[in-house]
Amino acid sequence: MKLFRLIVILCILFFITGSARAVCTMSVTNVSFSTYDVFGTAPVDSDSGRVNISCTSDVNRATVTIGKSTTSSSFNPRQMKLATGTDALNYNIYTTSARTAIWGDGTGGTSTVRADRPSGKPQPWTSVLTMYGRIPAGQNVSIGSYSDHITVTVTP
Repeated sequence: MKLFRLIVILCILFFITGSARAVCTMSVTNVSFSTYDVFGTAPVDSDSGRVNISCTSDVNRATVTIGKSTTSSSFNPRQMKLATGTDALNYNIYTTSARTAIWGDGTGGTSTVRADRPSGKPQPWTSVLTMYGRIPAGQNVSIGSYSDHITVTVTP
């Protein structure tokens, strides 16, 4: 009989010590650029990237950071690598369409982006943030497909 009571007490303690916490989830749509012309004089811009955030009602804001380029290990410039070679194409991701603040982790002159829960919205909420990309003009690179991998983080 004592063993049975001990098991019941352990089960009750397990359920009592559980806790709820604030949670945000996200999904990301890639930044896709149009064809880059090495003879072009204007940068190639994109606003196709999205960070979709969904947070529980107890989260008032979430901070979104974007990591360094895996190709160049830096924020400025980030670089895409040629799929079948060694060429690298400079680019960056910005916080607004003016493309003046590099979206990063708040270090090295970069900025983060904050998503705030809309006022009067106590239930779970969502936010969609746009990533504004730019490839500067005047880069002499080989023809081919270029890509980079970066990490996007949402912190409630």
